[in-house]
Amino acid sequence: MRLWTVHPRFLDVKGLTAVWREGLLARKVLHGQTRGYTNHPQLIRFRNHPDPLSAIDAFLAAVLNEARNRGYNFDASKIDEHAQAAPIRETTGQLDYEWRHLLKKLEQRDPERFEDSRNLRPAPHPLFVLIKGEVRDWERV
Repeated sequence: MRLWTVHPRFLDVKGLTAVWREGLLARKVLHGQTRGYTNHPQLIRFRNHPDPLSAIDAFLAAVLNEARNRGYNFDASKIDEHAQAAPIRETTGQLDYEWRHLLKKLEQRDPERFEDSRNLRPAPHPLFVLIKGEVRDWERV
């Protein structure tokens, strides 16, 4: 499961589809609708949010918006796409780590997107606000 700190506009089609599916799984976990993945480290920042369910829906709404911008048809009925959530503080180190991770994936899966992206400075997903800091302890480096 990867709930990217990186803005969804940087993801390739496989990455965007995967984050949608994985976000829906995370949503089920947070709603108590599954027994799997309940202790997954990617869920820590959502569990720590004052309103975890709104936070995951706000996260997924940005993914849905990016899918629509590309002409993809994700099922919006699976989330509250109008959910509002306070921003989640995330570190610059976490964003940078994920950016390097994504670039490695893009180099293999989508060389054209890799070439277009490799010299860019990544922006965070709209749910996250950046603070100075290292890669999070929960990240599997």
